[in-house]
Order: sequence, then C-alpha cells, then structure tokens
Amino acid sequence: MSTSMFIAQTSVPALWLLIAVVGASIHSARSKRLTRLEIWQRWWAVAALGCGSAWMTVSFLLIPDVMTTAIGFRETPFVTEIAFANLGLAVGGFRAVRAGRRERITIGLIAGMFLWGATIGHLFQSFAHGNGAPGNTGGVLVYDVAIPAVMIILAMRSRSTDAQVAGHAR
Repeated sequence: MSTSMFIAQTSVPALWLLIAVVGASIHSARSKRLTRLEIWQRWWAVAALGCGSAWMTVSFLLIPDVMTTAIGFRETPFVTEIAFANLGLAVGGFRAVRAGRRERITIGLIAGMFLWGATIGHLFQSFAHGNGAPGNTGGVLVYDVAIPAVMIILAMRSRSTDAQVAGHAR
C-alpha cells in the first residue's frame, strides 16, 4: 500500500474531529447567545462523538467486510456488537448536546471506557501481532483517545468556570 493511500485511509476518523473543531470555531466567532465553552462542548458532542459514532455504526452494519479489512481483523459476529456499541456512543453524544455538566462527564467516561479499551486493543494488535492496517493505527488512535478526553476536559472546565462565576456573584 502506498504511503498516500495509507494516510488517506487512516485519516477518515480524524475528519469528525476536524468537523467539530471547524464548526465550533466558526460558531464561537459568530455567536452572541452561547459561551465559547458551551459551543465547543456541543460541537464536540454532536460532531466528534455523535456523528463519528453513528458513522461507525452504519459502516460496521452495512460494510462490515470493508471495516474489518481496514482494521486488519477477520469478520466475526462481534462486528455487529461493535456497531451497536457505537450506536450507544452516538446516542450519548447527541444527548450530551443538551446535558448538564455531570451528564456530559458521565457520557465522556462511558465513551472512554469503550474507546480507550479499543485503543489498548489496537496497540496490542499493532505491537504483538504487527497489525499496521490503516484502521488499526494512526487516525483511529487519535480519535479513540481524544473524543472522550476532550469531552471530559470540556465538562470539567465548565464546572470550574461555573464555580468561578458563582464565587464572583457572592
């Protein structure tokens, strides 16, 4: 596989991160109604976690052979389970748009348990079995680590910002 083809294939998950960053940046520059932090939390929840996980759901259900080949795994019945686990993450991401801080933290933690576990699995397959397939390395690792981490950090930041505002109001 050529280097440019590998980069193109491994970068697909990062598109959802890019959409979230670009969308939040544009929205933040134009919004007078929502705080920047709230805008970033919403864009990250919808685009990065919600749409990214929905895309994974559809992909694993409709083109499981393409997905397993991209990851470097054999197709098994677990592909359907991966699809529905991603559907749960998508629902959580879409729910997080209107959720409070605690719920966003919880959704981030739930996403982290699945995605960080997947990261460990990808790294193990890479190092122990030499699986350098585009869907096992590169962009998927960034996606799997960043999505829940950023969700949790943004929600925690929201908590500290609210505490600061409450302290000034006294």
